Amino acid sequence: MPRLVDLSQPIYEGMPVYPGHLKTVTFQHATHAETGPRFESDFSFQTLGIMVNDNGPTHVDSFSHLDPDPDAPTIDQMDLGLFYGPAVCLDVSSIPEKTDITAGDLDAAVAAAGLIVEAGDHCFFHTGTWDRHGGTARYLTDFAGLGESGVQWIVDHDITTFGVDSPTPDNPTSRIYPAHLMCRRERKTHYENLVLTEVVGRRFTFVGFPLKVIGAHGGPTRAVAILED
Repeated sequence: MPRLVDLSQPIYEGMPVYPGHLKTVTFQHATHAETGPRFESDFSFQTLGIMVNDNGPTHVDSFSHLDPDPDAPTIDQMDLGLFYGPAVCLDVSSIPEKTDITAGDLDAAVAAAGLIVEAGDHCFFHTGTWDRHGGTARYLTDFAGLGESGVQWIVDHDITTFGVDSPTPDNPTSRIYPAHLMCRRERKTHYENLVLTEVVGRRFTFVGFPLKVIGAHGGPTRAVAILED
C-alpha cells in the first residue's frame, strides 16, 4: 500500500520567513466559550485566524512572482500539471553552505542514488538546510544554492518543476539569482521551504497543489510524496 510522506514545514507564528516577506501571524479568532451561547444544544466551535505571505511557508512560486510581464500567470492561472507528477530527490547536503551547487554535483548525486532522471520529472534538492537549521535564524542565511551550471542542468534534463528545503534555490550570497532568472526565462517554477529528509535518493509521486488564491504570486502548499515502499 502506498505511503504518504509530508514534505511541508509547519506554519506557526515566529517561523523564519524570507527577508522582506510578511511574517506569519496566528491568533485565536473564536473560542468554544464565545460560540457556545449561540446554540440551544451543547454545540460550540473554535477557529484560528491566520495571516501568511503567499511566498512565506512551504509554497510554489507563480510565474507572476518571477516575471514583471503583466501577462505572467498568477498562481490561480497556472496549469495543475506543474504541481503533480513523477519525482526524484537528490542529496546535495554535502555541498558547503553559501557556495554554488554545480551540474557536476547534481550528476554525482544522481549516480550516488542510482537514479535515472527522466524528462518531465519533478526534481527536488536536499541541501540539508531544514535538517540543520530549521526554525532558526541560520535557516535564512546558511545553505548552498544552485549556480549557473546547476540551473542549466535543470533545463538540459527537461525538469518540469523543482524544489528545495531552503528559502530559495539560489545561493544566498548571490546578487544575481540565476535559478529565479532561469524560471522567468524558461517558464519553470519551483517550491521553497520543503522538508525532504524522508525522500532523499528516492523516486516517488509528488503532489503539491497550491491554494487557489486569485491574483496571488505564490501558493502555500501541503506538499506530499507518495512512496511505493
